[in-house]
Amino acid sequence: MNITILGLLIPFLGTTLGSSMVFCMKREMNDSIQRALLGFAAGVMIAASVWSLLIPAMDMSESLGRLAFFPALTGFALGVVFLFLLDKITPHLHAMSQNPEGPKVSKLSRTMMLVFAVTLHNIPEGMAVGVVFASFLAGGNAISSADAIALSIGIAIQNFPEGAIISMPLRSEGNRRAKSFFYGTLTGIVEPIAAVITILLTSLVLPFLPYLLAFAAGAMVYVVIEELIPEATREEKTDICTIGFAVGFALMMVLDVALG
Repeated sequence: MNITILGLLIPFLGTTLGSSMVFCMKREMNDSIQRALLGFAAGVMIAASVWSLLIPAMDMSESLGRLAFFPALTGFALGVVFLFLLDKITPHLHAMSQNPEGPKVSKLSRTMMLVFAVTLHNIPEGMAVGVVFASFLAGGNAISSADAIALSIGIAIQNFPEGAIISMPLRSEGNRRAKSFFYGTLTGIVEPIAAVITILLTSLVLPFLPYLLAFAAGAMVYVVIEELIPEATREEKTDICTIGFAVGFALMMVLDVALG
């Protein structure tokens, strides 16, 4: 149980450390660094979706033979739809955008909409960690404790730049460093909460674990394609994002294989 608690808190630690960069950096983050970090986070999330979520989901369903892909495909599609709907009903503002998304009429400040944007990113990440640890706690050979910890570390690594990316724009909005750090850290608390809720739910529906793993993967891939990549490649400046993506993808792949 101790390893589970540790695994659930590691991603939150990554966000907290990233948010603390607001005390060390200037008011605004360099544009190229921000693009590289977004690409890096996208690479980690895509690699985690494949190696830590989709492949284990299909491994769990191997008794279905040629239809072993079905739970993964179904869960993946539902994850994409879930994030699509959540994106439409929640007012939020991305760090590199001037136009808020979601409901057209909102009295929320720019600061709170920035916080909501990153919180949306973190929900599927928390679910991913939760469902992987739920699978580990349920027993079986599909996911080991090392696999689960590898995903937690990977998510924490990509949460570090994400924490910096949210706290710095909050500082640029005129907030004090302490307040920017607090809100940046607050966006990460949703991850252990989502993970715990997922574990509690999956303990009741163990036969659906392959679907839940793929669901988390679909939600994470949606975030990458709909938000992270467009933000990092705006104005056709793609080189630095591509490099960051490749590094993030390779790092997560190595972590999953080396620790798994």
